[in-house]
Amino acid sequence: MRIDVLTLFPEMFPGPLGSSILGRAQEEGLIEIHVHDLRDWTEDRHRTADDYPYGGGAGMVLKAEPFFRAFDELFPGWDAPRTGASHGPEAPGGRTGPKVPGAHVVYLTPQGRPLDQETVRRLAACERLVLLCGHYEGTDERVREALVDEELSIGDYVLTGGELPAMVVIDAVARLVPGVLGRAASALEESFVEGLLEHPHYTRPAEVRGRTVPEVLLSGNHEMVRKWRRRESLRRTLERRPELLLGARLTREDLGVLRELVEGSGKRAAGTEELGRGRD
Repeated sequence: MRIDVLTLFPEMFPGPLGSSILGRAQEEGLIEIHVHDLRDWTEDRHRTADDYPYGGGAGMVLKAEPFFRAFDELFPGWDAPRTGASHGPEAPGGRTGPKVPGAHVVYLTPQGRPLDQETVRRLAACERLVLLCGHYEGTDERVREALVDEELSIGDYVLTGGELPAMVVIDAVARLVPGVLGRAASALEESFVEGLLEHPHYTRPAEVRGRTVPEVLLSGNHEMVRKWRRRESLRRTLERRPELLLGARLTREDLGVLRELVEGSGKRAAGTEELGRGRD
């Protein structure tokens, strides 16, 4: 998998992208990450990538030309007229195929759809991702119209630019690329993959300042451990993110556990009355 990033601040990326799992994945050739300085595609001696907005107003807007020139170099002929079947994953809204052949272009912006694990799974199936980092007051709308397949946000708050969101997307997507995690089950068991939060984790020693590890985890009984972990996963989701339960993959056993937890707590989490409807 290859990921390209277009940014005004490429110096922000080497540390986070060169460490830990992401660093090893690149060393082993499992993913390629190319960070490009958008100013390399400006044409004036001041390397100007932004300008005042038409119509007036505060702030600056990223210019369209540097983006277009970048794509001219990275994807020669991308804007040539074309017909026939499109490629790539289905984008939100049912539209298929990228605007730039051979790539799925994502613009990081507070106006985008919230990033979630389902979106991460879809992006991980792409052969090539291009992440555009917004800055200042925004980006010329013609970039969105001509290049962008999808707009994503990492939360309902405002950041200085799209660089940190781009790093979040890269980290989340890379973990699902085959071979990046040392054990395939690690990705499958993490929070949100099944729509639930993860169970608590413990390691040695068995006692720390009077706080002990649950006995079941020391029992050696794998089935008991599995049931305990599942129950704690359900408990944690019910307590912290009950809305996730409505979209989670739940078994009859899970529903029974949830009923016990709700009855034992003496209160009903919003929406849990619908959990049993239409389930296997």
